[in-house]
Amino acid sequence: GSHLEITYSYRDGVSIHENETIEFKKNSDRWIPRYARRPYRDVYYIGINKCVPMIESETKSTRINYSTTNISEQVVLTILEKASYILNRKYTALNMHNAAGKEFIGVEASGLKYSALSMSAGEQKVFYILEKIYRADKNSLILIDEIDLLLHDGAMRRLIETVHERATDKSLQVVTTTHRETILDQYHLVNVRHIISKAGKSLCFSETKPDAINRLTGIQPRPIEIFVEDDLSAFIVRKLAGQLKGTRYVSVQRFGAAINCFTTVAGLLLGGEDCRHTLFVLDGDVYRTEDEKKERINKVLTGDDEQSVIYRGTAIQKISQYAIPEGIMPEQYLHGLIVSIELEGNEEFDEIIECAKEIVAANEGHKYIEEIITRLGLERREGLRKIIDLVAYSNQWSEYVHDVRDWMQQQIEGLIESPQTG
Repeated sequence: GSHLEITYSYRDGVSIHENETIEFKKNSDRWIPRYARRPYRDVYYIGINKCVPMIESETKSTRINYSTTNISEQVVLTILEKASYILNRKYTALNMHNAAGKEFIGVEASGLKYSALSMSAGEQKVFYILEKIYRADKNSLILIDEIDLLLHDGAMRRLIETVHERATDKSLQVVTTTHRETILDQYHLVNVRHIISKAGKSLCFSETKPDAINRLTGIQPRPIEIFVEDDLSAFIVRKLAGQLKGTRYVSVQRFGAAINCFTTVAGLLLGGEDCRHTLFVLDGDVYRTEDEKKERINKVLTGDDEQSVIYRGTAIQKISQYAIPEGIMPEQYLHGLIVSIELEGNEEFDEIIECAKEIVAANEGHKYIEEIITRLGLERREGLRKIIDLVAYSNQWSEYVHDVRDWMQQQIEGLIESPQTG
């Protein structure tokens, strides 16, 4: 009583069939319609078992006697040429050996003749793959499990090139799996999809995001690079990254005094960096206006040529700042935010607020935050982290970090994986 219905489209030679519908039923012991009535396509599967050296699967423990026949078809010459390129070894002949009814290949290279029993696993696999793709009919589907297995990077790249060339020439569809991240370097040849299992479901991602690289290599790329003046600003940026669920994508660097910002961005651009994922954040107390920023950029990026004009335009777009009132130091402004915060039920934050309220005037605008940390007796990094965690509760936090947050949010959203649908 089981049945199912499939709607599909396919091409048979030059004939295109759109939205065909077929119903499968099982009224007795067999499904109908039977295989003979279904559209036909050549499909080849090359599994991991083809990577096992033939000598490993040979059960005969005595001397093996076999007869040898040279294969001289035109396609064989092409296979030898491509194998020579992939494995960087000159192959001159391909033979077929027969022993007790069992057939296996052999090759000649550098004056040596040897069979698959003496081949390395990678060498054996390359010949097997080439044999399939160069003998397959047009429009065939070829499935290869772990194409990179037992091949070093150079051989794998050349194999991918060869497979792509043949697939394009004969309209073959080649689907392969791999765990080798170097496949990403051949994005112009391979349509890469990342498949992972989450919450009991298999998800397919169509783009290579940092999380995909992490799964392949165990190394987490941090493509978003943000340059700040000091460690206080660094903790603000990290807090924002955490709020946006993008901490793993963000790298924070310091350029020191505000004036160094312009030299740093100029150096990166002149060094060939596109700075698409790079932002320079000023504290907001100096170089507040766009005219002030342009004046400093013009001093470090001189010239009237087209490239210099482009650099200056890019540089001004890559500089952002926190929003603080004019004539006040960043630390002094943050101190004011802290004393205005009202929280209930958080004794740890209450202590920080009490310490801040006890500091009515510091002998220098930059000392307000340092005084709080000193009174609490905390190590500087721990103190800064707790203070910024508290400041984030302020009603003015969103306005203070608005421009930086907007840029970071756009960057992080572009890096988060989205499963392919349809």
